[in-house]
Amino acid sequence: MKRFASVNEDRCVSCGACTQVCQRQAISIYKGCFARVDRERCVGCGICAKTCPAGSIRVATDG
Repeated sequence: MKRFASVNEDRCVSCGACTQVCQRQAISIYKGCFARVDRERCVGCGICAKTCPAGSIRVATDG
């Protein structure tokens, strides 16, 4: 099973903290409104979730 970060768009404040810590450049701020994760790049390390001040990111598995 692959792990990946998932963003709760309603809670995201688009501060960009997650984009700054992602070593795989898997997260971007979409239209200035919320973070979006590229599942092809994301390895599910969880650094973004630990960094998010709004608590809008969690690590999940597919499958």
